[in-house]
Amino acid sequence: MIVYNKLVRDKIPQIIESTGKKATFSILDDENYKHMLDKKLYEELEEYGQERDINELADLVEVVYAIVEQQGFSIEEFENIRIKKKEKRGGFKDKLLLLEVDEGK
Repeated sequence: MIVYNKLVRDKIPQIIESTGKKATFSILDDENYKHMLDKKLYEELEEYGQERDINELADLVEVVYAIVEQQGFSIEEFENIRIKKKEKRGGFKDKLLLLEVDEGK
């Protein structure tokens, strides 16, 4: 038996069952779900950082979307916030690295 204690995607129970294996799951309450989403976010970020694989990046975005919805926002609302912020402050296409700011007058 392998113990995971981690948040998994919704279809994982059926996928495991289709292989003839048996797994135990529980449904999280809202507070534990929030905690496990945060934990999953860091897990997926680490996996993407190690592998630099587009599939890992997709997993990371899926967790971000779950966090957005858990906080009571729609993906559309989130995208509108992202777009407004990009319009105001720009994106990252110019590859700018801020080296220093002289605060002297």
